[in-house]
Amino acid sequence: MEDNEVRERIRAGDREAFGDLYDRYARTVHQHAARLTGDLSAAEDVMSETFLAAWRTREQVRAEGGPLGPWLLGIATNKARNHRRGVGRRLAFLARQPKPEETADFAEASAERLDHQRELAAVRAVLDRLRGPEREVLALCVWAGLDYAETADALGVPVGTVRSRLSRARKRLRALTGERLAQEARVAREAREAQETREPGRGRGEVGGRAAIVALPSERGSR
Repeated sequence: MEDNEVRERIRAGDREAFGDLYDRYARTVHQHAARLTGDLSAAEDVMSETFLAAWRTREQVRAEGGPLGPWLLGIATNKARNHRRGVGRRLAFLARQPKPEETADFAEASAERLDHQRELAAVRAVLDRLRGPEREVLALCVWAGLDYAETADALGVPVGTVRSRLSRARKRLRALTGERLAQEARVAREAREAQETREPGRGRGEVGGRAAIVALPSERGSR
């Protein structure tokens, strides 16, 4: 189906066409939301809110243009931005409340989900050190694979703004990478130096000094 035809059907409220749109982009939107929020559950909420908003604003879709992926990712970016702000407000509120009693967590998460959470945590650790606009451009251009024009369309900013934000984000990431490599090298060097300064211990069953030589079989006795 041609892009213009898809746009026309979406604008007209064609539910089948919108279902096809969901099937095509749901995973992409979810992954984008997960990278921006760092939370799989939040990403599911953002994805749902994105498609709900897309359906409600379908008449605003231009009649002509390319694929609707950038449009959906632009909505998702706004929803994820709102989520982050909401989390900040909730954390500030909870910080003022008495600490609740700790309870044991008996939930068992699958290994795949845990691995995904670790990956998101690593990505989030880096992204959180970028400014919001730089983080969004990086997620759209690098991970979502949009070009400059599509990213500009998704965010509603000029292409030049996308280029400058992405350039700053890359410089910042290079600096952060350098810091991390330097830190890892320092830790490894300190561990190596500590190992070299320790006296090697005598293992169980080892005999030292003259006793070890005496215990060796003589050449005559070994024949």
